[in-house]
Amino acid sequence: MIVSVLDREGAMEKHIKTFDQLTTEELYALIHLREKVFVVEQQCAYLDADGHDIGAVHVWLSDERGIVAYCRVLDRGATFEDVSLGRVIAVYRREGLGTQVVQLGIDVARERFRARRIVIEAQTYARKLYENLGFRQTSDEFLEDGIPHIQMTLDL
Repeated sequence: MIVSVLDREGAMEKHIKTFDQLTTEELYALIHLREKVFVVEQQCAYLDADGHDIGAVHVWLSDERGIVAYCRVLDRGATFEDVSLGRVIAVYRREGLGTQVVQLGIDVARERFRARRIVIEAQTYARKLYENLGFRQTSDEFLEDGIPHIQMTLDL
C-alpha cells in the first residue's frame, strides 16, 4: 500500500508492504539502505538478513530524494513475546523523519497485529525520540554488536 501525503516541503509517500508485496527493486533498496547505515556507517559487522524480514511488515517514507526513513514491524514471537519494531532509520537527521516512521510503525503494529504493547531495542542515543512517542526504558544499557542499546516498551 502506498499513501501520498503532503509534508511541509512537498509530497511524502508512506509505504506499507509485507515481504511478498515488495518488488525486487524495493527489497534491494531497503537492504542497501540498512547495510549502508548499520554495517558501513556504524561499522557493525552483523547479519542483517536475519530471517525476520519474511514475516515483517516493511514501512518507509519516500520523497523526491528517495527513501528517507524506514522501519520493520514484527509480530509477536518473531523476536519478543510482544510485537516489535526494528531497523529504524532516518536518512536525514533533524527533519522529524524518525518520529514519523516510528509513528507509522506503531500504527501498523496496532492495525495489522492488534498490538497492545510494542517492545524495541533502541540505540541508547535515540532514547529521547522513543520517549517522546511514549516508550519507556525497561532494561539497563547493554551492548549489541558493540553499540549501546536499551530495551524500551510502549503500552498501547
